[in-house]
Amino acid sequence: MEADVFHHIAPFVGFAYPNETEVPWSELIVIYPYITGLVAGAFVVSSLHHVFGMERFAPISKFALLASLCFMFFAPTPLLFHLGQPTRALNAVLTPHWTSAMAAFGYVAGFYIVLLLLETWFSFRADIVAMSKSRTGIMQKVYQVLTLGSDDVSPRALHTDHTIARRLAMIGIPGACGLHGYVGFLFGSLKTREWWSSDLMPVIFLLSAVGSGVGLLIVIYVIASWWRKTPTNNGAMEGLLYLLWTGIVVVVVIEALEMVQMLYKAREGIEGVFALIQGPITNSMIIQWGGSFLALVITSIMMLYNTKGKRLVFWLFISGLLMMVGVLAMRWNVVIGGQELSKTMRGLMTYHPEVFGRESLFTVATLFTAPFVVLYLAQKLLPTVWEADPEEHEDKVFDIHKAI
Repeated sequence: MEADVFHHIAPFVGFAYPNETEVPWSELIVIYPYITGLVAGAFVVSSLHHVFGMERFAPISKFALLASLCFMFFAPTPLLFHLGQPTRALNAVLTPHWTSAMAAFGYVAGFYIVLLLLETWFSFRADIVAMSKSRTGIMQKVYQVLTLGSDDVSPRALHTDHTIARRLAMIGIPGACGLHGYVGFLFGSLKTREWWSSDLMPVIFLLSAVGSGVGLLIVIYVIASWWRKTPTNNGAMEGLLYLLWTGIVVVVVIEALEMVQMLYKAREGIEGVFALIQGPITNSMIIQWGGSFLALVITSIMMLYNTKGKRLVFWLFISGLLMMVGVLAMRWNVVIGGQELSKTMRGLMTYHPEVFGRESLFTVATLFTAPFVVLYLAQKLLPTVWEADPEEHEDKVFDIHKAI
């Protein structure tokens, strides 16, 4: 059984224990916190409109909420693929070990999925009721089931829907922080790994999650607008620019602070940490910091020159993509890099991921593609996700095709 689970053998140099040549946490554990981070970031954008009343995010708030829900469905799937016996996954919830941080994930993830489902239903209930009366055939039956027997669309009922959805969003903000801060807490509390043991790890995971989630929303919003041949909203894009720039600045500063703190404290084994950075994870560190700095430069220039129109869309799309890639590289450096440094602090492993197999790059690519497919089907089921705010003016939009 163990031979089937721990089958990633990494060559090593220096002094390492024999059991350290087996890398138990593969790229599936890399993509797991990455997907949960995208959930948190998309939800924050939705909440900026629902909770804080920022009207510039109104055209994309429903889409951000739906994206958050679709990605949350697949947040636990990398863990299920990683488990040797996924049918035992519920054991951690039914018979939890309260001294284990891992036992908390089932409760946190379950709570957050239920919260997202409720908020999405209350946000789209009036639209679902309208389509249950206007559609015919099998789709009419589907929408009738989705109404859950509630077809009251009076002003009082709609006000109640809005109030409940807003309160759920308020609860969801600390829930999103707990969801992803938990992952950082899990790594930061492992004292046996010098690369992981940091008080800033939960904060870094949380803030980078928001940044990558905003980047994801920018990328899919631009692509979806191009695909649908509809204009994007310039006000929403400017808001996403400010939000992305803020996220990049905070993430870069916190990550740099962690490195400086590690160097200043000169903890035992610091030489091994820097050997790791200069060795096995050199390329991924270049991608992590290069992507973040390049995105920071681009967004800073756009803010400095008050970029609008097609230049705003194109360069914001590039910046969002760079942020996503940079955060993914950061997840790789944390999860895989932490296992490439031996416990003796005098040996280094080199991990080579599998291309095909249960824990392989192909599996990761498939799992990461699935939320996009579900999101595409969800926006087909709920086309009102793209309805613009009636108070918006036409001069705030432009044709995305001209930008491309």
